[in-house]
Amino acid sequence: MSHNPPHLDVPRRIKWVAYAIPLCALPSGLWRIALVTGWPDWYAGHDWLPGERPYVLSLSLIAECLALLTLGLVQPWGERLPAWVPFAGGRVLSVRAVVVPASIGALLTTALAAYVTLNYLFHFVPPLNDTGEAFPTSGPGAWALWACYAPILAWGPLLAVATRAYHLRRARGGVPAFG
Repeated sequence: MSHNPPHLDVPRRIKWVAYAIPLCALPSGLWRIALVTGWPDWYAGHDWLPGERPYVLSLSLIAECLALLTLGLVQPWGERLPAWVPFAGGRVLSVRAVVVPASIGALLTTALAAYVTLNYLFHFVPPLNDTGEAFPTSGPGAWALWACYAPILAWGPLLAVATRAYHLRRARGGVPAFG
């Protein structure tokens, strides 16, 4: 275990990339919270099953927490665990322990966003609610849906850029992308 503090030389552009990711996830989370509260009138008549509302809310919370983990790619705690972490505080993280999950996350997030977008456009599997109606496809409801979910399309590619920069900085001592 190295006792040297991590040296962060993260270019401003890479910091912006990392900080953009939680902001990309936020609108879709707000959309789901609005659904649970019944705010959009096109979904207000939905008969919620027991446990469905907490499930939908937890999707928002989990997505935002995962998006916030990206900040570790540009912060000291992404190189060395804070001292307060039980049993592992102060340990320097291996590059692989960070890059592998972040790369898998970038791949899965990109694939899921591509699938959902293509499914929405081409209706491979219709996204039906319990009235047999799809989510709004026109008018203000559709615009609100797209405005809230479009930013999430950038999550995977941005995570890939931040992960690559982290890997170059930590493993090779190279200059991060966009440096």
